[in-house]
Amino acid sequence: MIQMKKNLFAIAIAATMMFTANESFAQLKLPAASSAQTVTQGLGIENVTLNYSRPSMNGRKIFGDLVPYNEVWRTGANTNTTLTFEGDVTLNGHKLSAGTYALFTIPNKSEWTIIISKNTKQWGAYTYKEAEDALRFNVKPQALTSPVETFTVSFDNVTPTGAVLNLAWEKTSVKVDLKVNQQAKILASIDEAMKGEKKPYFAAAQYYFNNNLDLNKALNWFDEAAKAQPKAAHVLYWKAKAQLKAGDKKGAIETATKGLEVATADKNGEYIKLNTQVINAAKK
Repeated sequence: MIQMKKNLFAIAIAATMMFTANESFAQLKLPAASSAQTVTQGLGIENVTLNYSRPSMNGRKIFGDLVPYNEVWRTGANTNTTLTFEGDVTLNGHKLSAGTYALFTIPNKSEWTIIISKNTKQWGAYTYKEAEDALRFNVKPQALTSPVETFTVSFDNVTPTGAVLNLAWEKTSVKVDLKVNQQAKILASIDEAMKGEKKPYFAAAQYYFNNNLDLNKALNWFDEAAKAQPKAAHVLYWKAKAQLKAGDKKGAIETATKGLEVATADKNGEYIKLNTQVINAAKK
């Protein structure tokens, strides 16, 4: 009986040690060979979110070797590189509906194939199927003068209506034009907001002015904004700009002069400068 108790005790100790060892192993954290990155880029009133892993050169030849030519590449490391579009977009002129997609490529010396796949649950490109493509098109790679050590995907040349998706590694760069057309949504939201008690006159007028829409409507809204904020140098500046654009130089000078007086009283150097610029432009 005593021996049996000793054996049971020994088994219990061994089981505890194994459990502890397994638990410690499960909690072990090591750095990934290819670090993960998430980038969210605003495009107009919506976002694009990129998730990918970033392998490094580490002294290796990349394209035509580690990444073979004329084969589908995961365009990163580990699981799929994914792009999530909150709204509809165009990529190099090709329409793509809102949603989440996997990004694959087929590199070659003189031309790359960009692949947007509907299957986002893959490891690498081992189970890639062309039948699951949402979009594919070709682009020309560009040679870089300096090597990029770690694979980098970035959003460059960002504007309210688009950006350039840039893939760069080793001495190669590939660019894809992203475009959004959100004007119908924005105009509808302005119309809806104008039905409310607090009307966004200034923001709506700025949008119309900056996008070359109905200038008379923009002027009316700037008037309303100036009535609500007669001591706002920035509102007076924008109203004066709209008057100047409409050809009303006299009105632009009067409004910008008021803006200059307000900015001077507030010691607001930025709008002292900007209102002065409008006055000088209107005097030409």
